[in-house]
Amino acid sequence: MSKDFAVIGLGRFGGSICRELSKEGKQVLAIDSDEMKVNEFKNIVSHAVILDSTDEESLKEIGIQNFEHVIVAIGENLQASILTTVILTDLGVERITVKAQNDYHEKILRKLGVNRIVHPEREMGRRIAHNVISNNILDYLDLSDDHSIVEVKAGVKMIGKSLLELNIRAKYGCNVVAIKRGEEIEVTPNPEYIFAHGDVLLVVGKDKDINRFERNLIID
Repeated sequence: MSKDFAVIGLGRFGGSICRELSKEGKQVLAIDSDEMKVNEFKNIVSHAVILDSTDEESLKEIGIQNFEHVIVAIGENLQASILTTVILTDLGVERITVKAQNDYHEKILRKLGVNRIVHPEREMGRRIAHNVISNNILDYLDLSDDHSIVEVKAGVKMIGKSLLELNIRAKYGCNVVAIKRGEEIEVTPNPEYIFAHGDVLLVVGKDKDINRFERNLIID
């Protein structure tokens, strides 16, 4: 089952991942110790099994080590999440993504060498906070602890001015990686590009720099 995905923990977060991966046509193995949850997903994913992920032998039996990417989405059982991650690491799973419950949990996961650690509630909170600040801020995504990518509509202060004139990179330390106007998308836009109403920018940078950029040019 190489190149496939396994999702351990079928709560709200893990279940959502299973549904989205399946919609994309990916082969997904859904794992949970709760029979009701497994039954809920058996007709959605490729395979669904009732299994205690803290049992190394059980994980070996289903060939978890052959999966390219395993996502540990266990909810409130911190011990089960950590032990499952340790087993996956020992078995040599190529890519592991783990849902962290708090900063303490994240520290442990980093010591275990986890590929990607996610804080769904924290990340969603940041996205919503940025969305409600201004109608011009369309989306916000964490790239790391201190870097993000934001999708924004050009602010009133930007209209009629060029990328060169605004000098966003020099003034705010952010990079405009793409601009969308209608159905047209310009990647790595020309410095002479003149902004108009409705233009949508994709901006990458440090959180503190993006915040300055938003305050000065985006939030009306």
